[in-house]
Amino acid sequence: MPPFTSYWRLRTPISTLSRHFHAALPRLLSSGPQQPSSSAVGPLACRLGSRSVVRFRGPDAAKFLQGLLTNDVRPLAVPALAAVGSDESSSHFPTPNVSLYHPPPIYAALLTPQGRFLYDLFLYRPPPADHKLDRTGSGPAKGDPHDPLTLLADVDAVVLDELLDCFNKYRLRSKVDIENVSKEFACWQRFGGDLSNAAPSTQEPEAASVGWGTGIDHAAESSAQGNSIGWKWCKDPRLDCLGYRGIFPSNTVPPLVESDKEADERHYLLCRLQQGVAEGSTEIPKGV
Repeated sequence: MPPFTSYWRLRTPISTLSRHFHAALPRLLSSGPQQPSSSAVGPLACRLGSRSVVRFRGPDAAKFLQGLLTNDVRPLAVPALAAVGSDESSSHFPTPNVSLYHPPPIYAALLTPQGRFLYDLFLYRPPPADHKLDRTGSGPAKGDPHDPLTLLADVDAVVLDELLDCFNKYRLRSKVDIENVSKEFACWQRFGGDLSNAAPSTQEPEAASVGWGTGIDHAAESSAQGNSIGWKWCKDPRLDCLGYRGIFPSNTVPPLVESDKEADERHYLLCRLQQGVAEGSTEIPKGV
């Protein structure tokens, strides 16, 4: 048989086999079975073990952070009555577990004097007790209006000790206490399921139907977003598609977290990397 004849006989099956091999290559290289995306399986929630919580407490807390971070921290120090009016941060009516005003979290970074990246953090203001109703719902809860401002920071756990040393170095005479409260609080993320476009009545339909008539009870919707002591889910300040983020007591499970929807943190990592969002000093190199 002439050489060119055998070549043409083999060319077709070889090219077909090559196409099938390249089509199957991604499946062969994968470490396990293909998993559905988080948007397909619905809202997932995970406890972020890679993050820790730092508390800034004192009359100079906002002023101290304002002079160090890249974002404007002053909205977190605004009194509730002066800030009411924002659709995202104020509920329709105060409830025993959700205050009238809940400022959204602030994402900021701490830089070197030369303007290079060091650490990133999410800042939250815990809900004051006197901004909510008491357990009977008949009046404001008891709280000391003269308590110093308290802010909680969601930070990278890998560099926690370095971050604390850095803030304490800059504290000087500022009246602010800085301490690690990771044993008391934990960071959570709720993502997937097109949460950015979902209305509160869709997230918690039973809460929306509470009340009189056929209308939507907005106070019930607002209460469903928070736990029994006022800690609430907030929209991720970076991108809406990342869902909701929050700090909650470490001995409780946040609201709206179903038992079969609590996922491993790796699912959130995959969701975040698909959006091209880096987080923490591990993914954002220092000095950049």
